[in-house]
Amino acid sequence: MNFGIIENYFYKNKTMSDRSNLYRDIFSGKNKEHWDKQQSELKHMPNQKWHKIMSFIKSGIRITGYALVPFDLVTAAVVLIFSEIVGILEELV
Repeated sequence: MNFGIIENYFYKNKTMSDRSNLYRDIFSGKNKEHWDKQQSELKHMPNQKWHKIMSFIKSGIRITGYALVPFDLVTAAVVLIFSEIVGILEELV
């Protein structure tokens, strides 16, 4: 197989036993504190599904705004400003 430097490093140095050891440690309770900390941090993560949906909506609004530039500059500016408002909402999701 032809791997790049980084891929080659991970391909050679990571084995299934590493993954098995991680799962064994998690399920045996060895790393319970670490696991609990990760789970509590996930509660503060943004909702990826809605973030992606809002990003697509924002992109569609931007494309529409830039498409309007040759025809009506004021309307295009309003649409682009609206897309920035959607972008702010996207970051809050």
